Amino acid sequence: MDTLMDVAALKDRLDAGKRTVLLDVRWALGDPHGQGHYLEEHLPGAVFVDLATELAAPAEPRRGRHPLPLLEQFQASVRSWGVNNDDVVVAYDDSGNMAAARLWWMLRNAGFACVYLLDGGLAAWRAAGNELESGPAQATAGDATLDAGGMPAIDAGQAAAWAGHGLLLDARAGERYRGEIEPVDPRAGHIPGAVSAPTSANLREDGRFLPREELRERFSGLGVHQGSPTAVYCGSGVTAAHEIAALEIAGFPAALYPGSFSEWSNNPSNDVATGAAPYAEGGTAAG
Repeated sequence: MDTLMDVAALKDRLDAGKRTVLLDVRWALGDPHGQGHYLEEHLPGAVFVDLATELAAPAEPRRGRHPLPLLEQFQASVRSWGVNNDDVVVAYDDSGNMAAARLWWMLRNAGFACVYLLDGGLAAWRAAGNELESGPAQATAGDATLDAGGMPAIDAGQAAAWAGHGLLLDARAGERYRGEIEPVDPRAGHIPGAVSAPTSANLREDGRFLPREELRERFSGLGVHQGSPTAVYCGSGVTAAHEIAALEIAGFPAALYPGSFSEWSNNPSNDVATGAAPYAEGGTAAG
């Protein structure tokens, strides 16, 4: 199934009057004003989705900064956005789909097949000269019925052993992987054995995803191949979903570690490696 919908295809759907639920997931680490940005301008009819409260349960150290919400809570949110079982859903943001991919993954995980990321997001829509609107959009409650387990996921125990039989990718910025900075989590560094694969490298300069063959080349160069299972984490399980979308575009399936480094680093029994290599210098990890 397709992961992306481009601006032209979305515009054609809307012009033809085909039912399409647009969801605006404006969120970025360090910017709590997503709803304000949405109210200033958004795609016509798009409903705002609050990542912090609708795509995550309250933060707690043992589960990380953005734990997945209970299925019943997520279903209630999805219905409040006006989503019905047979709808086509298109999610977007204004940061290269780094936040919208969380919604894409969660809907796919919940068994909802017809969900797409708007390639290039708000910036691409705006660049094409298409109409925008301001203020809140009103949605009529939908009837979507969700399930669980549609996408592969792993826990901390599996993440600890993953490098022994597969490839564990760290989707955060390189400086966080190396442990040079850590703005939010209690320890700096990465899960021992993980390979640095910053999510930003999935995108062109204009915020659209790289073509499929370029993504295949990128991930193959990192060690991804069909015979080895791949898993991905980030800081709190948000941008790792973007990496999984990019891997899917490239033709590689991958599992998400939802708790990610925010969960991992809060457990003092978990080792943390620093530096550019998967394991700490000398083959040991810093506790």
